[in-house]
Amino acid sequence: MSATDPDLLARAQAGDSAAFDALVAPHRRRLHTHCYRMLGSPHDADDALQETLLAAWRALASFEGRSALGTWLYRIGTNVCLRLISQRPRRLVSSEYGPAFEQTAELGAPVPGPVWIEPLPDDDGLADEAVEDPAAALQRRERVALAFVAALQHLPGAQRAVLLMREVLEYTAAETAEALETSTASVNSALQRAQKTVAEKLPAVSQAAELQALGTEGLERLLGAFARAWDARDVPGLVALLTEDARFTMPPLPAWFDGRAAVARFLTERVFQTPWILRPLRANGQVGYACYLRAAGDDRFRLGGITLLSLRAGRIGGLHSFLDPAVHQRFGLPMEIAAPDR
Repeated sequence: MSATDPDLLARAQAGDSAAFDALVAPHRRRLHTHCYRMLGSPHDADDALQETLLAAWRALASFEGRSALGTWLYRIGTNVCLRLISQRPRRLVSSEYGPAFEQTAELGAPVPGPVWIEPLPDDDGLADEAVEDPAAALQRRERVALAFVAALQHLPGAQRAVLLMREVLEYTAAETAEALETSTASVNSALQRAQKTVAEKLPAVSQAAELQALGTEGLERLLGAFARAWDARDVPGLVALLTEDARFTMPPLPAWFDGRAAVARFLTERVFQTPWILRPLRANGQVGYACYLRAAGDDRFRLGGITLLSLRAGRIGGLHSFLDPAVHQRFGLPMEIAAPDR
C-alpha cells in the first residue's frame, strides 16, 4: 500500500493513529535530517520532529491533498524549526566559542547546554545511498557534512530555511514562498544572501569530494596508517599524516588545539597518557572512530569519544572529538569493551 493511498489517508483523518504512523513513516528519517540541518543537533531535531508530527496529526483533517504529503510535512517541520531557532542560541564549533589553547595541563570545564554542533550517525542521514547513483550519493554527503551544518548555523532562520528548501529539497521559489508565507522576490533575495554566507564559511573542497578523490584504496591506506600510529602511540607518525593547520577539538570541553605542533603536544602530554582502542564508524558522511580508553586501575575500555576526521588533499585536517555521553548514546555503541588479548 502506498503511503499516500487515499484509503490510508482517510483512515488517518478519521482518527486512526496506526494509519497516521504508516502515512508518515516514509518521511520520518528525511524530516529528521532536515530538522538536523536547520538546528545543528540530532537531539534538537528529535524535539522538532516530534512537534512536527504532533502538529500534523492535529491538522490532518484539514489536509486536502493539494500538495504532496511530504511537502506539507516539510512546511510544518520548517516552521517548527524556525520557532525553535528564534528561542535558542545558534550551535557552535570550538573555534567559534573561544581561542585555541596553548597549554595542555588544564582543558577547562565542560560547557553544558545547547552550545555545540553535534554529529549525526550515517545510519540516520545517509540511508538512501545504497539505492542512489554516485553523483546523488556525493551530493547527499556534502549536504550533511559537519562543515555544511556548521555554516548553516551562521544564517538567520529564514535564510537557513530558504537555502535548504531551494537547494536541498529542490523546491521552486514559488513553493518555498508559499511554505514560508512570503513573496517569491523575498525568497530569491534571501537565497542569494544565504549562498554568499555559506560559500564564505565552507572549505574550498567538500569532505565528500575529498573522499572521492582519495578513492577506496587511498582512504584505506590513510586510515590504516592512522590506526597503526595511534595504536603504537607514535606521535611523529600521526603528525606526518596531518596538514600544517590541523585542529583537534573536543566539545563540550572548551579546549582545542590549532596546528601540527600544538596537536602533537596535546597527543604527547595528554592523549597518550591513557591506553586507547579505536573502532571505525561514520557520521555526517565522514570517516571516524569510536574511541575507548582505559583508566588507571580499570580492566575494561570505556567509550570516551566519537572522533570524526576532516580530510584535505590526502591528509587529516581535523580531529573532531565529541565527548558528551548523550552524543555517544546516539550511535548505539557498547559503552565498554574488554581489553584485547595481546
